[in-house]
Amino acid sequence: MTTENQDLDNDELLFFADEEEELTSETPAQDNWRILIVDDDHEIHAVTQLALNGLTILDRELEFLHAYSADEAKTILTSEKDIAIVLLDVVMEQDDAGLKLARYIRDDLKQDEVRIILRTGQPGYAPEEQVIKDYDINDYKTKTELTRNRLVTSIITAIRSFHQIRMLNQSRRGLEMIIKSSANLMEHHAMKGFAEGVLTQLASIFGVKPEGILCARRGQVSSEYEQPDDNIYVLGAAGDFASFVNQPLNELPNPRICSMVERCLSERAHQHDEEDTALYISSSDYEAAIFIDSAKPMPQMDQNLLEVFLGNIGVGYENVSLFQRLQHAAYTDELTRLPNRAGFIQCLDGFMASADAEQVVALVDLNQFSDINDGLGQEAGNQLLKAVAERLTQTLGESCVVSRISSDVFGIIGKQSLVNPERLLSVFNHPFHAGENMLPIKAALGFCTQQQASGKGLDLLKQVYIALNLAKKNLNEKFAYYEQALEASTSERLNMIRSLRHDFSERRLQVWFQPQLKLADRKVTGMEALLRWPDGNGGYISPAQFIPLAEYSGLIVDIGAWVLEESLRKLKQLQEKGLSSLTVGVNVSMQQFRSPRFLDTVLNTLQQFDMAPDCLELEITESVVMDDPSVVIDTLSKLREAGVKVSIDDFGTGFSSLSYLQQLPLDRIKIDRAFVTAVEEDQGAIIAETIVALGKKLKLTTVCEGVETEAQAKHMLEIGCDEAQGFLYARPMPFTDLLTFLTDDNS
Repeated sequence: MTTENQDLDNDELLFFADEEEELTSETPAQDNWRILIVDDDHEIHAVTQLALNGLTILDRELEFLHAYSADEAKTILTSEKDIAIVLLDVVMEQDDAGLKLARYIRDDLKQDEVRIILRTGQPGYAPEEQVIKDYDINDYKTKTELTRNRLVTSIITAIRSFHQIRMLNQSRRGLEMIIKSSANLMEHHAMKGFAEGVLTQLASIFGVKPEGILCARRGQVSSEYEQPDDNIYVLGAAGDFASFVNQPLNELPNPRICSMVERCLSERAHQHDEEDTALYISSSDYEAAIFIDSAKPMPQMDQNLLEVFLGNIGVGYENVSLFQRLQHAAYTDELTRLPNRAGFIQCLDGFMASADAEQVVALVDLNQFSDINDGLGQEAGNQLLKAVAERLTQTLGESCVVSRISSDVFGIIGKQSLVNPERLLSVFNHPFHAGENMLPIKAALGFCTQQQASGKGLDLLKQVYIALNLAKKNLNEKFAYYEQALEASTSERLNMIRSLRHDFSERRLQVWFQPQLKLADRKVTGMEALLRWPDGNGGYISPAQFIPLAEYSGLIVDIGAWVLEESLRKLKQLQEKGLSSLTVGVNVSMQQFRSPRFLDTVLNTLQQFDMAPDCLELEITESVVMDDPSVVIDTLSKLREAGVKVSIDDFGTGFSSLSYLQQLPLDRIKIDRAFVTAVEEDQGAIIAETIVALGKKLKLTTVCEGVETEAQAKHMLEIGCDEAQGFLYARPMPFTDLLTFLTDDNS
C-alpha cells in the first residue's frame, strides 16, 4: 500500500480482497437488520460482507441477502420481508439496471421504508443530485471512494433512517386504525379494530413490534335477565396474540401474562418487569389493561407522552365500549340473551352467502302463548319463553343459531340433520317449567331449505313466514316447507288485495241484484244485493276469489258498509217509483260483526235514507255464526229489536248446532242450491224436505236458492217452500236492468 493509504488507518479501501468467494443468503436471524447486496461482481459481495461483519446497530446485528442481477433482486424483494437496506450497483446487465431497479422498488413495489445506497464504478454516469431526488436514494457513492468507515457510516445512517421511517409509518397506521374504528363504532369489529390500533401506536412509542393484548372485565350488566360475569376477556390483540380475541384471559398459554394483567386491573396501576409491560387505562366506569411484549425502559419524556396518550385512549375506549353495548342491545333479545330479529336477519344474510346445501332455516311459533300471558301473567310468560329458548338451545347444540325474533316466535339456522320437523317437535313433547307452573305447549313450524331460498336475509325471513303461516292453517300437519310457488301465490294474493283496495277507493266496484219471488204466484218480494268487481277487460272477477281476500285484509268492513249504503239507496229509488213492498238482502261477514261500529253503521244508514228497518234483511252463513256465536247472536238480537230482518244463508252446509239456530233471531232460512239441484234424487229430496219442515216448525220463511228448472220449482212448491231465487227467474243484474225487470213484471 502507498503512504496515502497507510495514513487512512481504518479508512482502508473496501476492495482489497485477494480471492473471489461465492456467497448465498443465510437463514434469517430474528430481529436482524436485513441488507440486500445487489451487484454483478461476486468480489463486491464478499468484501462488503467482510467489511460489515460483526457490526451491531441499535442492539441488532446485520443479516445479508445477495442478488447478482436486477431480476434476481426483484424476486428477493417480492418474496422477502423487512429488508432495511439495498446496496445497489448502478451498472449491471444493463447500463441503467440499478436505476430501473430503484424505480421498481419505489413505484411498483411501493416500498417507501427500505433505504437504497447506490454504488457505481463509473463516476459521472448519472448526476448525483438528480438521482437522489428522483429515486429517494439514501446515499450515492463511487466504489473507489467507499472505504470501510464510510460504508459503515452510510449503513448506520441508512438503518437509523429506515428505523425512524418504519416507526413513523407504524404510528400512522395505528392512528389510522384508531380513527377508523372510532368512525365505525357501530360495526361488529369496532372494539377489535380500536384495540389493534392502540397496540400498534404503543408499539411505535416503545419502538418494538406490535405484539400484545387489550383486556377488560366483562363486569356487571344492566339487564335484570343476564348473569354478572367478572372474568377478564381479551377484547383485542395484535401479532401472535390475534387468535385469542374474545377469549377469556386464562385461555392464554402464558400464566405470567395473565398474572400481570390481573395485577394491573386489581391495583389499577401500570406493571413492569424484566420482560413485559402492562399499562392501565380508565375513563369513568370503564377500565382496561394493555399488555405489551416489551420491557424496554422509556425516557422520562416518553413516559409523559405515554400518560397523555393513555388518557386519550381511555376516553376512546369508553366510547367504543358504550357503542358496543348499544350494538349488543340492538342485536340481542334482552330476555333470552339470544339474537333478536335484527341479529337473526344478519345471520340470514350469512346463510344466503353460504354454499352449504345442508343448511335450513326454521321458525317456531308457540301456540296460545297470548292466553298464557293473559291468564298467568307476563312473568309466567317470560319464564316460559326462557325455558323454551333453553330447551331449543340444548336440543340443537352450539352448531345451530337460535334466535327470538318476536314475542312468541323463535328463528333457527342449522343443518337439516338437526333442524327438521321431528327434532323440533320433540322439544314440545314435555311440559315447560315456568315458575310454579308446568305448561304443555305446542308449536307450528315453518322451514326453508338452502335450495328454495332466494334474495337477502329479509327476503328469506319473509319466505319462512309464508311456510309458517301455511303450517298454522293446516289442521293435519304442524309444519310446512317453503316452496317458491308459495311465494308466487302469496304475491298474487297480495297484488289482488292491493288492486281491490285501489278499485274500491276509485268506486269501480258494483252492486248487482238478483230478484226473489214467491213460488206460488211468482211475484217479486225482494232481491239479494251481490258485489261485482270488473276486471277491466269486459269480465268480472269471481266473488269466491276476492271476497275471502277482502275478509283476510279487513277491507270487507268498509266494502260491506258501502254495499249496505248502495243497496238502500237503490231500494229507496225503487220505492220512489212505486215499488214499496220490496226488501233487499245484504250479506254480512264475521269481520263486520267484530267491528265495534257495525251496529251503528246499519242503523245510521237506514236513518240516512229514511228507510223502514224491515225493508232490510241481513244474510249470514252458518260458518259466521259458528265462528263466534255470542257476538253474532248479541248483535243480531239488537238489530232485530230495531226491526231489521235476519236470514241464514246456505243453510245445511255449515254443520251448525241446532241449539244456536234456536237462539238466533231469524226471519228466513235460505236452502243451499246443492240441495235444490238434487231434489230429483231421493237423498237430496229428503234433505230439502227436512229443512223446509224445520223452517215451518220454527215459523220461518223458507227460500230455495239456485232454482234452474221448472221441475225443481215445482218440487220445492210441493214440499211447502215459500220463495225462490235462481236463473229460472232471473240472473243477477245491474240496477238499470233490475228496474226494467221489475217494471215489466208489474205491467
